[in-house]
Amino acid sequence: VPQVPPRAEELSELYRELSQHPGLSTACLGPDLTTQYGGKYCSLYTGTGTGGALWGAGGSLPACWGRSWFIFPDGPSIVYSGPVGTCSEIKGELLSRESPSGTLKAVLRKVPGKEKEKQFLEVWDQNRKVKSIDLTALDKHGSVYDDDQFGCLAWSHSETHLLYVAEKKRPKTESFFQSKAPELGTSDEDTGHPKKEDAPLKGEQFVYHEDWGETLSTRSVPVLCILDIEGSSISVLEGIPEHLSPGQAFWSPEDTGVVFVGWWHEPFRLGLRYCTNRRSALFYVDLTGGKCELLSEDTKSVWSPRLSPDSCRIVYLENDVLGPHQQCNRLRMYDWYTKYTSTVLEAVPRQEWGAFPGIYCGALPGMCWAADSRRILLDTAQRSQQDMFVVDTVTGTTTLLTADGPQGSWSVLTINRDLLVARFSTPSCPPMLKVAVLPAAGHEAKAQWICLQDAPPVPGISWGIRTLQPPPEQEHPQYGGLDFDAILLRPTEGPTAQKPPLVVMPHGGPHSVFTAGWMLYPAALCRVGFAVLLVNYRGSLGFGQDSVASLPGNVGTQDVHDVQFCVERVLQEEALDASRVALVGGSHGGFLACHLIGQFPDTYRACVVRNPVVNIASMVATTDIPDWCLTETGLPYTPSALPDPAQWTEMLQKSPIRYVDRVHVPVLLMLGEDDRRAPPKQGLEYYRALKARGVTTRLLWYPGNSHALAGVEAEADGFMNMALWLLKHLE
Repeated sequence: VPQVPPRAEELSELYRELSQHPGLSTACLGPDLTTQYGGKYCSLYTGTGTGGALWGAGGSLPACWGRSWFIFPDGPSIVYSGPVGTCSEIKGELLSRESPSGTLKAVLRKVPGKEKEKQFLEVWDQNRKVKSIDLTALDKHGSVYDDDQFGCLAWSHSETHLLYVAEKKRPKTESFFQSKAPELGTSDEDTGHPKKEDAPLKGEQFVYHEDWGETLSTRSVPVLCILDIEGSSISVLEGIPEHLSPGQAFWSPEDTGVVFVGWWHEPFRLGLRYCTNRRSALFYVDLTGGKCELLSEDTKSVWSPRLSPDSCRIVYLENDVLGPHQQCNRLRMYDWYTKYTSTVLEAVPRQEWGAFPGIYCGALPGMCWAADSRRILLDTAQRSQQDMFVVDTVTGTTTLLTADGPQGSWSVLTINRDLLVARFSTPSCPPMLKVAVLPAAGHEAKAQWICLQDAPPVPGISWGIRTLQPPPEQEHPQYGGLDFDAILLRPTEGPTAQKPPLVVMPHGGPHSVFTAGWMLYPAALCRVGFAVLLVNYRGSLGFGQDSVASLPGNVGTQDVHDVQFCVERVLQEEALDASRVALVGGSHGGFLACHLIGQFPDTYRACVVRNPVVNIASMVATTDIPDWCLTETGLPYTPSALPDPAQWTEMLQKSPIRYVDRVHVPVLLMLGEDDRRAPPKQGLEYYRALKARGVTTRLLWYPGNSHALAGVEAEADGFMNMALWLLKHLE
């Protein structure tokens, strides 16, 4: 009989329960309709993702579900809303997009094939499929991109063409020693003059093709493709300079051409995922002459362009090139007809209490414009919360849309014709679906929210946000006066509720942030009986650009000391068991966890790390982001530069491997085999160093998983092993 660890069944049941809360990832509003009695209404379609398929009959892929709703708006409020039927599982959809009028829908679908997966592009007219194009059979290009970095599926304004991004078709190759098939002696007449295929290229089979790194390893040379729906013909757009990789494309006003973001890929590609500091610009390519025109500066990083409903203005986000991968963004606006570019919002140096914190988001919502083509909506971190703001693109004024709402994490899902759909959650409450009518300019804070899909709070969890000021000796010499936050979750039920053990979780990045929203692992650990401390050390997003700028050159000290100071303060002020404290962290959070068990070995009793950075000096030659290694160490990066001995030393000095001789707590490592960001050799290096020193350690190796360890089985197995490790070593 297989041995089951104590509490494993209880833990798996808890994980099964909490992981089935829907994620509410997408929303789409249909066109305005009229009832037979004259009332106006529209439909809302939402897409959600859960880990539920894991618990089905042998499934191991995340389940995706769709649901429809009716919404009856009346002036500034919604008079009625409700669901239509029940949820239905979405199978095979990679991308989908409603046409501008709402009468047509395009779907990119994957279908299993005998040899390889096929891709079909479908066009639906209400409940009728009017087109289904086998893109794989047409062989005009490689796989269509369904990611949110390059990918798009855009209707022309005329609703006659579709625009998408795919991998450029590669010529066939063969060995130098490939023998030719014998000629059968048939004449051209007998075969009806077949079109001769291009001769395969000899000796090109093993040429290396660069890719765009973590989660984008199948993305190398993107091309823009256009489907003529009536003629069922596909063309690959010409005129895009060869040094650019295009993506995030849409049709220009009047369908005269295509607007896209182009990323420079010379001299070589760096990792692009979560990196909003790569050189890129906004371009327009004319469909008639094929001329490519630059619309923005070409020395910045540009992404997330959004065309206004009146087709007059394009807003987009902008950063400087290189430097921290994530930082406070600028909001720029290009006027299509005057060709003038203005800065709507600059980066914010310091987040002042009650003032706009700046923009810290990976992308603007796909639909972000109000109907007046003047205001846009966005969500962004504001210290340790995520809030929604309305931005007047003419005056640059910002209005907090959720000022009277509950504390937590708000996200814009979509806005169309001033009907706003949002997601709200807290650390103890899974995502809820909320809708409101956007009030007129100047009255935005009066929005009346209706909850379409409620989610009752998970019992047994209390939480709060606390602000900490570093001690004077730990102040930054240039950026003094910075503070930081931590979110503390506490169990309110169970045997440990009076004085629970503490699990400390610093976030990765390092330039990211924990916001007070629903997070599966912290909530589940809290239900197990642990207090969980989520630390937004200096360098986190949402606290101003000065906080971001304070960390490069100080990793391994400033961030480590912030976490330790926070832990010591919380142990002093809260009823927690100071003799049972553990660390859990991934990526840079793993970097910090490994530092802390080496620099402060007597504070902690156990450690769990997921794809940690342990040696910056050895990582720089293997990661898809070598610039990160130098930037965060405080060194300049150029593609042609090679670190000198002093710089190698500096990278090693800032790494947790330096303190490995002082580590004595048990360490559990979880590594993704396909991680391109913090390659698994990092974790293996630490594992071997610990084993050689007699430290209790265990390593979990997840094939087919990259940096996030986000596969359904890896995520579930990771939780179970993490929880059991903590329970075992904090007894």
